[in-house]
Amino acid sequence: MATDIKDTAHAVEAAAVMRLLPGRPRLLALGEPTHGEDALLDLRNELFRQLVEQEGYRTIAIESDCMMGLVVDDYVTSGTGSLDEVVEQGISHGWGTSAANRELVRWMRAYNVRADDDGRPASERLRFAGFDGPLEITHAASPRQALTALHGYLAARVDADLLPCTADTLDRLLGADDRWTDPAAMMDPSRSTGQSAEAGQLRLLADDLVALLDAQTPHMITATSWDDWDRARLYGRTALGLLRYHYWMADTSPARMTRLVGVRDQMMAHNLLAVAARGPALVHAHNSHLQREKSTMRMGGMPLEWWSAGALVSTQLGEGYAFVATALGTIRHQGVDTPPPDTVEGLLYALPQDRCVIDAPRLAAALGDTRPAPRVSPWFGYSPLDPAHLADSDGMVFVRDVPQS
Repeated sequence: MATDIKDTAHAVEAAAVMRLLPGRPRLLALGEPTHGEDALLDLRNELFRQLVEQEGYRTIAIESDCMMGLVVDDYVTSGTGSLDEVVEQGISHGWGTSAANRELVRWMRAYNVRADDDGRPASERLRFAGFDGPLEITHAASPRQALTALHGYLAARVDADLLPCTADTLDRLLGADDRWTDPAAMMDPSRSTGQSAEAGQLRLLADDLVALLDAQTPHMITATSWDDWDRARLYGRTALGLLRYHYWMADTSPARMTRLVGVRDQMMAHNLLAVAARGPALVHAHNSHLQREKSTMRMGGMPLEWWSAGALVSTQLGEGYAFVATALGTIRHQGVDTPPPDTVEGLLYALPQDRCVIDAPRLAAALGDTRPAPRVSPWFGYSPLDPAHLADSDGMVFVRDVPQS
């Protein structure tokens, strides 16, 4: 048994990951079981560099605000702004302070700039995407930015008679942004504006604006560019997703929180499918957003279940989607100590490597009917690997010990 498990482990290299897969996927999803550890982000950066240089990958998509991510993409592709400003303004959830995220953006910009003044051809440039919605644990953004950007794109390129409303109408219906971003609304549905008459009108107008964009696609692509049109589609997806999210924030039924986490992952999935249309990409987010099986969590004492973005995308892309989970041995500065030997993490912790790529289906076969015990983390911020779903990932990265960031 120990020999069989040892034989499933390989060096952490892009080539080792690719050998586990039937072909090069459009989306290679690398999960993480906790947030905020630069050691895991450094590993992500290393794999992305190898995927770029060896496998032709050109895009990375991370669990960050999709609208803010445009700031980073503009920087890495054209040098707009300064590195410090871009990392601060373009990466959400407070992760712009991460040295590893800063290094990722710096390297991508450097890669795109060659010795000559023109830089790399557009087809060879690296691209950055945030694929999360403009959402935080405490609140959701106002739909203003996405809605007005979509309206502005259309107003500059189609007859005014085709527009379902004016910019002034949108502004009036949106009202003050703090109506939408009130953090009290997350726990008190009565504080949400998401089911107001104005919000209902905005949902209809957003739907009409997106339909107009779709109907005018041949004109838009020739009048502007594929990238501009693609960005306008992002505005439309985001506006509709935010308005749907705010609607369920105002809901008072027992399904409220399940709806909210589900809408978030739907927004993620739609953004990932758009990224996949651009070309092969590395995706990085929490395991729970990328796994193929249902995701679960407890919030406010209530158990929640929903289909993750990875499950939704995998259904559409098939072998074009691959998921590699990450599991950890210890995070001692968070009280996560040596895993019990009868857990998946405990079995892998006994291997000699500090970090390795694991052939997860082969590991599951080697274990046979001897299912490892579930690991219980003393820290809420670490999600142990579920042994029941070991074979549901295409591979796994195991990191033995995470040093303090």
